[in-house]
Amino acid sequence: MESPTGGPSASYVIDGHRPVYLELADAGTLRDKVATAVAQLESCRVCPRNCGNNRLKDEAAACHTGRNARVAAAFAHFGEEDCLRGTHGSGTIFFAFCNLRCVFCQNWDISQAAGGHELPADAIADLMLQLQAAGCHNINFVTPEHVAPQVAEAIVAAVPRGLNVPIVYNTSAYDSMESLQLMDGLIDIYMPDFKFWEPATARRLARAQDYPEVARQAVAEMHRQVGALRTDHTGLARRGVLVRHLVMPGQLEETKAIFGWLADEVSPDTYVNIMGQYRPEHRVTGNDRYQDINRRVRRNEMTAAYAAARKAGLWRFDERIRPF
Repeated sequence: MESPTGGPSASYVIDGHRPVYLELADAGTLRDKVATAVAQLESCRVCPRNCGNNRLKDEAAACHTGRNARVAAAFAHFGEEDCLRGTHGSGTIFFAFCNLRCVFCQNWDISQAAGGHELPADAIADLMLQLQAAGCHNINFVTPEHVAPQVAEAIVAAVPRGLNVPIVYNTSAYDSMESLQLMDGLIDIYMPDFKFWEPATARRLARAQDYPEVARQAVAEMHRQVGALRTDHTGLARRGVLVRHLVMPGQLEETKAIFGWLADEVSPDTYVNIMGQYRPEHRVTGNDRYQDINRRVRRNEMTAAYAAARKAGLWRFDERIRPF
């Protein structure tokens, strides 16, 4: 991959990088994160829903999650981006439930249902270490927005037992600043979605009118913490932000606005996965209210999305159009 000036992107290659949480361990401050995490659960402001319930007493609200996180699945995932899956997979831990209500969610059986099992921090740490022992290149927490404190507890529990691979925070970007500040010093790789630009679209499709503003603040904070994505000489992600954007039917103007903001306000070096695998799912199929998105994305829409990224000044994205 070359920069817009034609030079190599060698500045985004780092070898020998230690996961950032080991620096906190060396400094003896890692366990400070646990006290902060537990305090966040007492009157919950873990995500932008700001429910205020006492999750230490298992009072559940918008995310249907009390004291312990519910893990729906954990496995070596070979369907993630090349820089995450490598040759041995990304060690993915899927959390049940989600703080968004996307009507088109392809994982609605996990994000909107009580699958899996409630697990304390030590049990999640067990899963992390098992995935590391299986050769996974990283630990990839999927949908952690509503369980950020429990993620912090699990990382702190796993480090003294030998955890030494990067942590991926794989999120919708509907994250509170408090949670992201808790993650500072624990996370090497942030992988946020940026779904919608218009509040009306976010309200209609995800029941979160404030999503665009929250996502902008979240992505900016993630970039402040870890910077643009860097890989080692094999192409594996080691540190930085990787933004995902799912191209939606008929929403090219929102795509253009998102790419323009990323290039102008975050960095033109932002690594973006421009995703073309949208398909009608969940509440969209057979529902006249969502007739405008009740189809797959067309090839010309993907071509236009790539062109929008280039015009905005972004250059770190894969322009191959895959079957969809």
